[in-house]
Amino acid sequence: MHYAILCYETADDFTRREDPVRVEGYRAAHATFLKALREAGVAATSVAGGAGLVAPHAATTLRKRGGAREVIDGPYSDIKEQLGGVYLIDVPDLDAALAWAERCPTASTGAVEVRPAMYAP
Repeated sequence: MHYAILCYETADDFTRREDPVRVEGYRAAHATFLKALREAGVAATSVAGGAGLVAPHAATTLRKRGGAREVIDGPYSDIKEQLGGVYLIDVPDLDAALAWAERCPTASTGAVEVRPAMYAP
């Protein structure tokens, strides 16, 4: 079954991505996680799919209300953690997905949400 591991990162996590001193540690943690996914056969190339996202300040939110398009600069919501990336994995069940989510580097600083995918990639 395919699951999405949604990585909600803190403002400091996003800052680490752009900090020349701390970026390597950030990248290395996710590279190690991705390598473990691949070695376990949970992921093929880039997992079943997935990507890191640019910081929330670069987001544009769109809503369509009453036939009119409403576009707002910035993320959908102003909360403590923002969506920073997603891994799509193929595992037998929710328990296996949660075990992988627990190993995701984001779990120790932000939050990780696990959702079943509606359609296989």
